[in-house]
Amino acid sequence: MKPTTTYHWADEAAAKIIFEKGAKEQYTCASGITPSGSVHIGNFREIISVELVVRALRDMGKNVRFIYSWDDYDVFRKVPANMPKQAELEDCLRLPITMVPDPWERDSSYARHHEVDVENTLPKVGIFPEFIYQAEKYRSSVYADGIRKALEKRDVLKNILDKFRDEDHKIQGEWWPVSVFCEKCNKDETEIEGADVSSEDGDWGLSYKCKKCGCAEKLDIKTAKGIKLSWRIDWPMRWEYEKVDFEPAGKDHHSQGGSFDTAKHVCKDVYGWNAPVTFRYDFIGTKGLPGKMSSSSGNVITLDDVLNVYTPEVTRFLFAGTRPNTEFTISFDLDVIKIYEDYDKNERIARKIEAAKDEAAYQKERRIYELSQVSEDGKTPRIEDKPAPYQVPFRHLCNLIQIADGDIEKALLDLDAQPHHLPALRARSECAKYWIENCAPEDFRFRLLAAGETPGRQLSDTEKNAVRIMRDDVISKIEEFTDDKTCATAIYAAAEKAGIDGKALFGAAYQALIGKEQGPRLASFLRSINKERLLEILKNF
Repeated sequence: MKPTTTYHWADEAAAKIIFEKGAKEQYTCASGITPSGSVHIGNFREIISVELVVRALRDMGKNVRFIYSWDDYDVFRKVPANMPKQAELEDCLRLPITMVPDPWERDSSYARHHEVDVENTLPKVGIFPEFIYQAEKYRSSVYADGIRKALEKRDVLKNILDKFRDEDHKIQGEWWPVSVFCEKCNKDETEIEGADVSSEDGDWGLSYKCKKCGCAEKLDIKTAKGIKLSWRIDWPMRWEYEKVDFEPAGKDHHSQGGSFDTAKHVCKDVYGWNAPVTFRYDFIGTKGLPGKMSSSSGNVITLDDVLNVYTPEVTRFLFAGTRPNTEFTISFDLDVIKIYEDYDKNERIARKIEAAKDEAAYQKERRIYELSQVSEDGKTPRIEDKPAPYQVPFRHLCNLIQIADGDIEKALLDLDAQPHHLPALRARSECAKYWIENCAPEDFRFRLLAAGETPGRQLSDTEKNAVRIMRDDVISKIEEFTDDKTCATAIYAAAEKAGIDGKALFGAAYQALIGKEQGPRLASFLRSINKERLLEILKNF
């Protein structure tokens, strides 16, 4: 698929990369994060934004390298509130994150624990980057030349950094573009005392003293494991090393005089490489957090948390359907129903089941839909290559699952779905069940009463009579009603026959069936429940 017209922001970004970077055998797109705690859904926005642009480039026939850097050689500065073994982790402050033990004792380190969580989840949404581990890179000295160059040009670097600072925040005194993790205690509480990088024949030496343990050494930059470039130098150094053509950044990094501004100059003036094409992505809010989040995760929402409620395709749709520089909210409350409805409408338009307002609108919806589909080869699946799904509205699916007492397989029995539809229906059903049990407001949840079970409140004789008439005139011949409209008409006729208004009958019917004053749309609800089960519940009225 080679789009000639850009209907989507990812295609626009891909076209800009090709225009600015020119024809290349391979384009490199990059993303990355420090695994200093749970990698949250805001971090995921960068990952999927890059992946969507990668797909767009590949759809244009380009060869793309998609890299994701784990900045696991950063300093462990703070213990997140939602981590176990707080005291033990406090003792590890100022170590590189990769040397902090895993408090869950599952993986080789604290950093690796968070990396594994993400690496195991990304394939679920069809994202397969090449992972780069910065601790391995630094400790194997592959950045020795980049470190030496920074030391050689530290005056240039100082001027670049000061260019974007006011007088009160300019660098004072002696400054070094690197820090050192002590060879003895591994902490970065060190002071650099000098460097010998004056000529190519120099011994590439760097001397430091540790304020923590007193260790003092002279390191060989070519082989030292503990020398680390500061963030604003490290980032552009890696752009040149990996030959990065595209990398977005959050709006904090893209603020005027922020890290991206300085990195551009460092990249060009020190490392001789033009900064990558970029764009700014905005923050993500959350609404209606699952109950479990506040106690166990400190309100940190991860991709796994989102996938509990949204299928992989709907999760991708949230991001593919929103421009990166637009702030948006991921909801866990009743908005979930609307989001599923939006996705289903997008699917119908993309598959020409529902008409778009014009050709441009159709092409945009089709592109959003295709980019929302999970792929295992890094390319965008074409609509023509996938069978049309069997749509069941999320709200209706929630009702069916509750009618079936939480049994998904039982809920799916009454659907006229083909075997190839069932995997997607089960996936949506798992999300619906999780949402009902963990996120849905209480008035959305229900349970069918057993025969003879007392309703939530005592019904009056008039209400009981109305329920009895509804049972005999509507439910006993429910199969005769071919749609909700004709069934609803019969319900109102039963109310009139009983001498009460429709609203009063609805309240009585809900009390008799689920012990609540309100519930799902009554006509659809009755038509979704087994006739014999309804008659059994209401047999004593």
